[in-house]
Amino acid sequence: MSRGGAFLSRQLDTYPTGGFRVWLLFIAILANFIASYESQIAPVLPLLLNDLHMDLHQYGILSAVCILAAALSSLVFGPLADRHGRVVFLVPSLFLTAVCVYGMAFVDTISQLFALRVVLSFVDGVAFGLTAGLVRDFSPRMGRALAYGFWTFGPVGSNFFAAAIAGWTLPVYGHWQSQFYIAGTVALVSSIVILFTIRDLSPRLRAQIIHSKKTMEQVNEQPVKAEKKVEEGSLMKQVLRVPHLWLSSIGISLFLLTYFTMASFGPKILVDSFGFEAHQAASISKYFWFLNLLTLLVAGWISDRLQLRKVVSLFGAVAFALYMIYFVSLFGTDVSEGAMIVYVSILGGLMGITYGPWNALFSENVEDVKASLQSSAWGLHGAIIRVVPVVMNLVLPSVVASGGWSTWIAIAVAVGVIVYIPLLFMSKGPWLSKKPAEVVAQ
Repeated sequence: MSRGGAFLSRQLDTYPTGGFRVWLLFIAILANFIASYESQIAPVLPLLLNDLHMDLHQYGILSAVCILAAALSSLVFGPLADRHGRVVFLVPSLFLTAVCVYGMAFVDTISQLFALRVVLSFVDGVAFGLTAGLVRDFSPRMGRALAYGFWTFGPVGSNFFAAAIAGWTLPVYGHWQSQFYIAGTVALVSSIVILFTIRDLSPRLRAQIIHSKKTMEQVNEQPVKAEKKVEEGSLMKQVLRVPHLWLSSIGISLFLLTYFTMASFGPKILVDSFGFEAHQAASISKYFWFLNLLTLLVAGWISDRLQLRKVVSLFGAVAFALYMIYFVSLFGTDVSEGAMIVYVSILGGLMGITYGPWNALFSENVEDVKASLQSSAWGLHGAIIRVVPVVMNLVLPSVVASGGWSTWIAIAVAVGVIVYIPLLFMSKGPWLSKKPAEVVAQ
């Protein structure tokens, strides 16, 4: 199908190359960004909790239920996307986010907040596995980590964007509702753009493993045997039969405990532990996400050049563990706004070094099992990576109440590093450089 094919036909029968492939990557990244941005609440959390008279325990329960909704949607829609295509499920869900986010501006009870947050989280879970599959579809292995670095602009970039917008506009408008008017408008406009531009690869093309840009034309020129259809429900089972896939997902999910904490409670930590105002805390938090985004791209580029995903990720994990010993010691001390910007920036940057190459490593490990299982595997990962914050939201309030935020951060770092590093060694992939094959058909 040509790139300007029939509007309702979303599948490409030839592999996209050049600027068109880059454009499709951008659209997949944009879709993930919109789904993630629309679920952002951390920058206005202190104000919202006060207005609704919610305590940390109540919000923890609400967040846990919402995260479970996202986990469920990832599990359900991942295999469906591998079987029927990504776009047919992704596009409608994005328009639903715009409606829900506008609705958030009118929330004045806990039950209303609960209902809208559950729907938004469900959509976020749908987008996670589907857009991850699209990014893999449109990126060769030689550029895979950089592509996933940009894809991570969804969950990470949306945190930065939401914090930046809140830091800029909250002092102007003076109420938290303004953030949802802004987010709803961004979602609506972006969803319209995505509706008219997003595309899928055909099942035949999704079954290929492409190592470099040079071999893209070979896929279009050479006939490739299509995969046999599998029985209903077998896609996720195929992923679950490979232990190193889900063990790797558990490892990185636990490593990201500190990330989840910053995403949900970053501004509140700065308000409670260091005495910053709400708008100051939101402004400081954006620097965590800014350097995290930067190192995701730099680390991704380096791992693409070296094709050594595990080495780069291990370096980031060790550096993160060492730095956090110092960072935890800052709690209970007087830290200026400028100094805190530096501290949280380094924290975000070190996490990006670890996480960026892991995304490419996971995608390639899935390809080596079966190339057409991408959304199923990412759907499983989307569920696992949300179970961890569910437990976090249930346990964190008690830990913070008894030992303060510093105790919780120390626990999150210790658990994450101790589990992630050993499981990283179980992932498939070289520790020393080797020349990859050009193209593999499965």
